[in-house]
Amino acid sequence: MGTLHYDSSHRFQFDDRTLAHLRAVIVSKLGHQESLLFTWTSKDTQRSIWLHPTIPVQFEFDEGEVPPLNRAWLEELTATANAPAGLRLLPEPAEPEQH
Repeated sequence: MGTLHYDSSHRFQFDDRTLAHLRAVIVSKLGHQESLLFTWTSKDTQRSIWLHPTIPVQFEFDEGEVPPLNRAWLEELTATANAPAGLRLLPEPAEPEQH
């Protein structure tokens, strides 16, 4: 399990694969100086945090290598991040077969 450290006082755990995808989307938004709401459900509890470029965020992975990213999942997560309701953690879709 990886950890999203938020504002140096909050820690949220996600599996490394999920965290890698979240990092790609969050860093993209924050790198453009854009704030966003991030919402997910954990153990039947819905959580939301406001991510802002001035609030420290750190991504800590348990595994040495970050897993490869699923382009379809990145596109879905990015679409939610750009919507008014903000980034929502969606289940990973199957990757289209490569020919």
